[in-house]
Amino acid sequence: MLQISNDRLQVSIATKGAELQQVLRKDLQQEYLWRADPQFWAKKSPVLFPIVGGLKDNHYTYQGQSYSLGRHGFARDMDFSVAAQSATSITLELRDTADSRARYPFAFSFSITYTLVDTVLAVKYQVHNPGGETMYFSVGGHPAFKVPLAEGTAYTDYRLEFNRVENAGRWPLSADGLIKEAPLPLLDHTKVLPLKKELFLEDALVLKHLESDVVTLCSDATPRGLRFHFGGFPYLGIWAAPNADFVCIEPWCGIADSVLASGELTEKEGINALEAGGTFERQWEVGFF
Repeated sequence: MLQISNDRLQVSIATKGAELQQVLRKDLQQEYLWRADPQFWAKKSPVLFPIVGGLKDNHYTYQGQSYSLGRHGFARDMDFSVAAQSATSITLELRDTADSRARYPFAFSFSITYTLVDTVLAVKYQVHNPGGETMYFSVGGHPAFKVPLAEGTAYTDYRLEFNRVENAGRWPLSADGLIKEAPLPLLDHTKVLPLKKELFLEDALVLKHLESDVVTLCSDATPRGLRFHFGGFPYLGIWAAPNADFVCIEPWCGIADSVLASGELTEKEGINALEAGGTFERQWEVGFF
């Protein structure tokens, strides 16, 4: 297990999947990450690359060839190497292999940098294309935060507050995880989404192109919470396993296939095209209080 820390925060990361394992406010003795109870969901913060969500029939086509990839891609199940580390920052890197090229025919270097500044954890994704052709990919985060955060509070004591008024529907998912054709009502001229476990009985809340770039998990019953900055990510997922005590706030540069998807990678909604020799960067940040 890898670890970085400062006076306020202690963060642990696994090399498998470069996945967060602990986010502790040392001065408050407050843990913020979900405990990964396998009865509900055995992960804490998987990294989504080179796709986000699922593919239609778990396949896509590129240059006339068909490839198979499971939901959210393969990075979350692969071992990353440490590329750089200091007391308060660490960079983990994944490169293409013969196995990855059988499923995803691109050369790549994908790195994740975790950095602590006071009570803020910054998470930067960097995708580099060392190949000679344009690379097509998606990338995103899937961190799960424990709810309730404070003893004596309930799940329904908490809410998500956006920093701008939103008029946004949720894009429902089919039984096989594909985006349906039309959104359903969710946010109607409001900044607030009260949390209740019934929200997630039909899978994730998928939101597109919000006005906001910050969402806060907070409660009137406790001062404990977090502020999540997701500027630069055009899609946001909010999810919890049925009846589980957590909520995922998921910034995405990419999205699952729609039920109408052609299956052609270059036509996929939200796909990112990175030219030969190019580098793509996005960063989300979360401050813990």
